[in-house]
Amino acid sequence: MKNTASMLGALLLSAALLPAAQAQTAPTTLTVFMGSQQRPEIFQPIFDRFSKQNPNIKVKIEQGGATSEAQNQYLTTVLAARDPSLDIFLIDVVRPATFAAAGWAEPLDSYIPSKDQYLKAFLPGTIASSTVNGKLYALPAFTDAQFLYYRKDLLAKYNAKVPTTWDELTATATRITKAEGGTGNTLQGFNFQGAPIEGTVCNFLELLWSAGGDAGNVDSAQGQQGLNFLVNSVKSKLSPASSAEIKTDDSRQQFQAGKVLFGLNWSYAWAHFQGNSPDPTKVKGNVGVAKLPAFGKNTSSTCVGGWQWGVSSYSKNKAASVKLLQYMVSSDVQREIAVKGAYLPVRRALYNDPAVVAANPHFKTLFPVVSNARSRPVTPAYPRVSEIIRTNVSAAVSGNKTVDAALKDMQQGLAPLIK
Repeated sequence: MKNTASMLGALLLSAALLPAAQAQTAPTTLTVFMGSQQRPEIFQPIFDRFSKQNPNIKVKIEQGGATSEAQNQYLTTVLAARDPSLDIFLIDVVRPATFAAAGWAEPLDSYIPSKDQYLKAFLPGTIASSTVNGKLYALPAFTDAQFLYYRKDLLAKYNAKVPTTWDELTATATRITKAEGGTGNTLQGFNFQGAPIEGTVCNFLELLWSAGGDAGNVDSAQGQQGLNFLVNSVKSKLSPASSAEIKTDDSRQQFQAGKVLFGLNWSYAWAHFQGNSPDPTKVKGNVGVAKLPAFGKNTSSTCVGGWQWGVSSYSKNKAASVKLLQYMVSSDVQREIAVKGAYLPVRRALYNDPAVVAANPHFKTLFPVVSNARSRPVTPAYPRVSEIIRTNVSAAVSGNKTVDAALKDMQQGLAPLIK
């Protein structure tokens, strides 16, 4: 009886401990939020490989919004509610300061041993964008800059050079579109983003900077020169009448369909143009990439872009989340997304990597452009800064506001926000 009682007790104890043991071995599931424009189809196989190497960690993607603004709106709702359902989020390079100020992003310093040494391999600008008041709030997923994409075949056909000034671009685009059938044909001379989105902020700032201006003084001769260029491109029909509705991926699709001579876009567009895309391409092998033009003898300026991996302050799986982030910024993964998605690597050494350069020949020659890209105003109030710029620029491009009125309204709104 005593042995039977002992055996029964042991069985009961084992049964009681079984749920706890199962709980300890149950895999952790990390939920990663990213937008459709960031090409989840490239990232999911990488997440799956991470899970294979770490069987106790599963990764699933939650997709949302096709634009930076739509994604930010969703994240603001979730994080303001202190919702722990998201572990990791992919955010625009302009967001870390806002997320840090709101308490939504977990500081990563304590999770990364020898942090300072670890970060030396990265482009300094990508780490600066991830750092707020001396604390690291994100790891860079990929960096970016805007470039001038152009049709090599059409420039060669008309013996035209790649423009280095905006006036040259206008003259070349006018000549070639006229020769190709005039304003009634389907070839756009110049495509840019004019919808009230983040890409439009960058397009305007690039023109402002390349006129010699700065964001603290938009109601100026330089602001006039920059914004008038966009507005006049539409009035002259070099740019489509619908420019005030064009978003970043609209620009990519229109160029890819063979409808654009010169276009402003980010690095991700290159892979699409070469055929690594869910959409058919009519321009494979006929696309060139150059730094943006400038006005007169001013310096060409491009907008620093890219996206950052952050960990939610409300995640219940922070250590596992940081482990995944460090995997995503490893040399192997950075090489893979550069080759497959034309994403600009955040590690300096990869700009001389044979596989990366073979897939993206322009990366090596445009590295100085990426290194010297200019930041949009860095402030926790950036969402408001962005809204002021993009809505006024879009209104001017659509013709709903004069250039003078748009610049005055921008200046009035930005003055208390940009010091």
